[in-house]
Amino acid sequence: MSDQKKNRGVRPRAQRHLTPPPITYPEQLPVSARREEIAAAIRDHQVVIVAGETGSGKTTQLPKICMELGRGANGMIGHTQPRRIAARSVAERICFELGVPLGGVVGYQVRFTEEVGPDTMVKLMTDGILLAEIQSDPDLLRYDTLIIDEAHERSLNIDFILGYLAQLLPRRPELKVIVTSASIDTERFAAHFGQHSAGGMAPIVEVSGRTYPVEIRYEPLDSDDDEASQPEASAPAAKPRTPGRSGAIDQVTGIVGACQELMAEGPGDILVFLSGEGEIRDTQQALADELGRRYVEPGARSSVPGAAEVLPLFARLSAAEQHRIFESHVHRRIILATNIAETSLTVPGIRYVVDPGTARISRYSNKTKVQRLPIEPVSQASANQRAGRCGRVADGICIRLYSEEDFAHRDEFTQPEIQRTSLASVILQMISLGLGNISKFPFIDPPEERAVRAGMQLLEEIGALDTRSGVRMTRIGRQLARLPLDPRLGRMLIEAQKNGCASEVLVLVAALSVQDVRERPTEKRAQADQLHARFTASSSDFLAYLTLWRYLHTQQRELSGSQFRRTCRAEFLNYLRYREWSDVVHQLQQMARPLGLDIHRLELPTRTQILDAGAGQADSAAVATACRELGRGSDTPEAGAIHRSMLVGLLSNLGNWSERSHDYAGARGTHFVIWPGSGLHRHTPDWVMAAELVETSRLFARTVAAVEPHWIEPLAKHLSRKSYSEPYWSSRKGAAMCKEKVTLYGMTLVADRNILLSSVGTESAKDLAREMFIRHALVEGDWRTHHKFLRRNKEALEDAVRTEEKLRKRGMVADDQAILEFYTEKIPTTVVSSRHFDSWWKKQKDKTILDFTPELLLGNAGASSSDYPSEWVQGDFTFGLEYTFNPGQYGDGVTITIPVTLLPQVEEAGFDWLVPGMREDLVTGTIRALPKQVRRKLVPAPDVAQAILPLLDDATGVSFREAFSDAVFRLRDFWITEDEWAQATLPPYLQMHFRIRSERGAVLAEGTNLAELRHDLAPRAKSAVEGVVKGAVAQALEEARQGLTDSLRPSDSTWTAQPRAGGAAEPARLDGTTVSAPVTSWPANLPVSVETTGLHGMVVRGYPALVRRDGAVYVDVLSEPAEQVRDHRLGVIQLLKQTLELPEARITSRWNSAQALGLAGSPYPSTAALVDDLQLTVARNLADQWAKAPLGELRDQALWNDLCASARNRFEDAVYELAGLTARICAAWAQLEQSLRANTSITLLATVSDLRDQLRELMPPGFLFATPQAQLPHLIRYLNAGSLRLEKAAANPSADDSLAWQIQDVTSTINSTREEVAGQPYDPAVQHKLEEVRWMVEEFRVSLFAQQLGTQGKVSAKRITKLLATI
Repeated sequence: MSDQKKNRGVRPRAQRHLTPPPITYPEQLPVSARREEIAAAIRDHQVVIVAGETGSGKTTQLPKICMELGRGANGMIGHTQPRRIAARSVAERICFELGVPLGGVVGYQVRFTEEVGPDTMVKLMTDGILLAEIQSDPDLLRYDTLIIDEAHERSLNIDFILGYLAQLLPRRPELKVIVTSASIDTERFAAHFGQHSAGGMAPIVEVSGRTYPVEIRYEPLDSDDDEASQPEASAPAAKPRTPGRSGAIDQVTGIVGACQELMAEGPGDILVFLSGEGEIRDTQQALADELGRRYVEPGARSSVPGAAEVLPLFARLSAAEQHRIFESHVHRRIILATNIAETSLTVPGIRYVVDPGTARISRYSNKTKVQRLPIEPVSQASANQRAGRCGRVADGICIRLYSEEDFAHRDEFTQPEIQRTSLASVILQMISLGLGNISKFPFIDPPEERAVRAGMQLLEEIGALDTRSGVRMTRIGRQLARLPLDPRLGRMLIEAQKNGCASEVLVLVAALSVQDVRERPTEKRAQADQLHARFTASSSDFLAYLTLWRYLHTQQRELSGSQFRRTCRAEFLNYLRYREWSDVVHQLQQMARPLGLDIHRLELPTRTQILDAGAGQADSAAVATACRELGRGSDTPEAGAIHRSMLVGLLSNLGNWSERSHDYAGARGTHFVIWPGSGLHRHTPDWVMAAELVETSRLFARTVAAVEPHWIEPLAKHLSRKSYSEPYWSSRKGAAMCKEKVTLYGMTLVADRNILLSSVGTESAKDLAREMFIRHALVEGDWRTHHKFLRRNKEALEDAVRTEEKLRKRGMVADDQAILEFYTEKIPTTVVSSRHFDSWWKKQKDKTILDFTPELLLGNAGASSSDYPSEWVQGDFTFGLEYTFNPGQYGDGVTITIPVTLLPQVEEAGFDWLVPGMREDLVTGTIRALPKQVRRKLVPAPDVAQAILPLLDDATGVSFREAFSDAVFRLRDFWITEDEWAQATLPPYLQMHFRIRSERGAVLAEGTNLAELRHDLAPRAKSAVEGVVKGAVAQALEEARQGLTDSLRPSDSTWTAQPRAGGAAEPARLDGTTVSAPVTSWPANLPVSVETTGLHGMVVRGYPALVRRDGAVYVDVLSEPAEQVRDHRLGVIQLLKQTLELPEARITSRWNSAQALGLAGSPYPSTAALVDDLQLTVARNLADQWAKAPLGELRDQALWNDLCASARNRFEDAVYELAGLTARICAAWAQLEQSLRANTSITLLATVSDLRDQLRELMPPGFLFATPQAQLPHLIRYLNAGSLRLEKAAANPSADDSLAWQIQDVTSTINSTREEVAGQPYDPAVQHKLEEVRWMVEEFRVSLFAQQLGTQGKVSAKRITKLLATI
């Protein structure tokens, strides 16, 4: 609030000469009798301590005493109260006693409500107002007297004000300070102010005594003895209590019993103190159950004798509900109140008090950084305050539901709030005011050091303080100090400016700093929750506040003032709190201007938008919907920006959903759940932030929103902790990596994020990243790259390894460490990853700087190709050689690879000599392998070997053994016998190792004895050779086929080509083999066979034929004459059909109605398909009837012409006749098919399945051509037999099953025979027998299931099996 507004109505002290109105004092108040003593103390001392019991009148009478002393004339008398309702009610009471209007001589100011005029002498206000005025008026010059009332509450504001006044008093000797309380540690206060006031030790004035005495009764809930807890002095006066009170352990039951006891004492209202709203609701329900008809709802009336009105009283009630306690009433009242009625509010007419002895005490956990509200026993001072609330109208009684011993062991005074709350705002204000170190500030009870540290940590968390070099307020801190808000909320507002949503966050910050506008009256809670649900957002309670703000402003715009207030009441929205919310927003907007914040009014829905949302209706629901939709529009800041702005002040109020514990894991090991009134209560987002965490029965998060985890880390950089796993190499990234774990207050933000090791930031990490890059990427080659030098180096290294294998010496090739040192010396220290390397390499001019040199890899060693050849040549064959140095292991030495197809042709000669480079080792090894009697003549072996080697050079065309024996004879004059050679066994590495591979490269066998390998692999070698020969034959056939096609195409105009999509001709294919284009007439010069020369001069013969495929005819060359006859017959039939083919309409026009109807239900997909198969079948039948010799042997053009002429005369009539037969077949098929579909009996399931299989065999696609001509008429009998079988099976299923087994046995034998024949070359006789067997099975079915239809010849299972045996 600006200074102009704060000083409004206050004249400069030189111009104020005000006269107080006539002053009187109520004689019944104890303070009235001591007013002269109090006045003298005020006049003579700068600080006065006034202590007295509740109801003594000090709160209302002290301002009048000060006015009588002339105080308030030059400056106002400031009178502070801990709560707004108390400031307003005390001001009204003083005005009533003085007979002056409110806002004149006596005024008041609470948050954003000011009733202070230019002639105001006494100003009632909350202690927060006075604290805020210190910012603009550090010396409080507008006041000449300050009354700090209810100081015993020891709130944070009161303690700070008392400490600040202790420092101010020496600068303002004319300032009078009066500290009052009903129960206070007077000596301590007096000593505190005595050190700073001008008058020395502060005097203490105690105001005691009351009109009516108060009896204290101790009735502990856990006591079984009614009398044990009663003081002896009060025992005779104790009245009989309600039966059943003894041993009550339930607080609600105890309260109900105490109320019954007090109601029996006589008339008078009862005040019950409870810890919270939940206890009030439970107790109210219990009283309703106990009182029955005597229970009266708040504000209601009853004619029942002894009726009692039960009223709740707590801070969240609406103003009207709170003021209800001051209204007149006709029934006894039982008021259920929190500790708001202990000091802040004096409830009139109270005679009795029930004190359970507990209250919710706000405590801040320095460990978890959470503001807790646990239920704790109240102090003795608080208990006395509660007792002081009764006995106002008659003798009072206070029942304490705990023992006197318990009371005696309680703390004398309530612990000051400064020792149990967060000190962040206090520290910030003190640093802003330049009040020095908080530990040296004159608090009455200094806070604990850890609480100061916690407050400093919070300010550091939000960036308000920089503690790296002392304690320094940052730019953000200076901005926060100018805002009358909690530092967290102020930080949100500053962050919102960066995110472009300052206006929205300002409204939210204001909402969080005032009491919730939404009311939930106990008796109408469900109705209120239903109305408030219109503003709820499923992902954020903050967005619900924005919707509510827009809704209230829109309703205020659309409605008159009285209508708007009625709407608020009807929808359970507190109008005064809304005014307060608006005032906070207005004040923050004013303060935002000098801070440079871009603030504007939030956009509200237009009339048109409201009508659209309500489908033409502009009711409250339509307004709420329009406001909600407007918040989602593109013209408003996105929700993410708003939540990121709020998040910056709520980093310690984050939570991550835990599936294990089904709650949210928060900062510093806390666990919380979402408050049931939140819109997210039934949702479990992964991450949430909460405006506050409050611990009651458990830790609850209030005002919650879901957040994205990636928002958190950028805002918490200065707070998060990072840890790293062991580094590892990534070939994809081409860099050393490690896994980073980021935590914030113990919460894991990032579990295992892959990052570059070099980005950790330490020099050791960069050095390790460089070493790992060189080792893994360059030395080991574990890197995806295209650099050519790496390929060259890899080849050079492989050559060096091969040389080492040949020379059979380990350690010759440079090891990894040597190569690592080579690269380390060449590459700059700035290269730590592939990206850095590529950047450096791109600028490098010499592209061979990193190439391996022979000197680096092998030094001076080497192996020539003549000594160690890579191939072995034997005649026309060349085989690869492989060198392996692996002593003692299989394959050590020289290995030659031989294809199995060449194995029979490989000779053993020469392999025993090995290669020239191993000749010396071979000679030396041979000497050492000979028997001892021979070996002793050839020592020393190395020297003898050197002498033998030159003698071997002359040996040609002989084995090594012969050449060695001859050389030994020439050198030492003795022969090595065959027996001695038989005892010599060379080491495996001095024998040639043979590896035999298949045609596809698989290793078939390995060994040192070529003869044994040849013997063992003889069958495989033969098969491989035959496969090669077959391949050569297939290639030759392909060449013959292509040659035949080329020879026929130019001279024959009857060839056509199938056009491709692009227009070019595409040759047809059969099994992947290229064949000719389709034939449309008889080809000329079609030979019976063709010959060509294949691989290795092999002569291959092929057999040309006309082949039917895909409804066309092609010329192809086949490998077998039997296949030629079979396929050529089908090709001739297809060509005949194409030659004689009639139009479809001509054929179908001859069908009568019965035929057309029967053929319409055929299994063919269309009439065109049926007509095509009819003509093809007729062509087959006519061609077979015409042929004198096998139709597959037809080659002559004249015979072809004769066939066409013969068939053309009969073709159309034959088609018509076959169509009639086909109609009858289709009719029988349709009848059987219908019967099968109609049969749903489970017992006939096997029969139906077998008949369907038979149908598929009898009537396959194109069944006419697939069925021999002789069998076509019998299809009707076979189908009718199936129908009869189905009828019989329905009557006797078991008989059908037994017969079906005979069919299954025969069919199984036939299928086995077919599988055997399928792998054999085509044999016409075998295929004819299989075809005969196939139709014998159908006759066999007729004989079993429909004997009355008769069979074509004799048939039985034995006859079928006998015929199969001949195949």
